[in-house]
Amino acid sequence: MIIEDSGLKGLQAELADLDESSEKLGFVRWQWEYYRATYDLKIEDNPNREEYFLRINARAVEGKLENPSAVLAVEDVYIGKASFPHGLDYESPVPDAVMKIAKQKLAALKQLLA
Repeated sequence: MIIEDSGLKGLQAELADLDESSEKLGFVRWQWEYYRATYDLKIEDNPNREEYFLRINARAVEGKLENPSAVLAVEDVYIGKASFPHGLDYESPVPDAVMKIAKQKLAALKQLLA
């Protein structure tokens, strides 16, 4: 599911700032290439024993990702349920408690990058 009201889409930040701010909130930059990065945050739904991942996609608009001063623009923000053996199911409904955590993390990231 795309989170349309994240407030992050289009926001630009230097790679070093985005890495530091997202890491403070528990995000990990898993996937990256020279012009694109993906930041993931695992959110556990303990009552249902399920895991969800909040995923932020970003693309370099100035420079390449090996340069900490490269400027990245945030693209879409997704949330999906982890599926075995790997992957995310973006079509499954997301529990309210999980979505609340996701929105809190996105708001905190937006504030750190402002």
